Amino acid sequence: MAKANKPADLRAKTVDELKTLLIDLRREQFNLRFQRATGQNEGMGRIGVIRRDIARIKTIMTEVNKNAAGAAASAGKS
Repeated sequence: MAKANKPADLRAKTVDELKTLLIDLRREQFNLRFQRATGQNEGMGRIGVIRRDIARIKTIMTEVNKNAAGAAASAGKS
């Protein structure tokens, strides 16, 4: 992944796609932390981008879950 994900692009994905992307980003984050610990300082600017992408994905997943819960609650009242 060369650049940050845009929120509009992430909202277009399904929950399963978001989970897969989240796992990939966490794996990349781990690898970058490992590189930093061993002194291989390549791509260290990417750490911040990955952290923000992870936060974006988690925020969008929370929105989707709240919207689904709200829709289910309002359907139950009818």
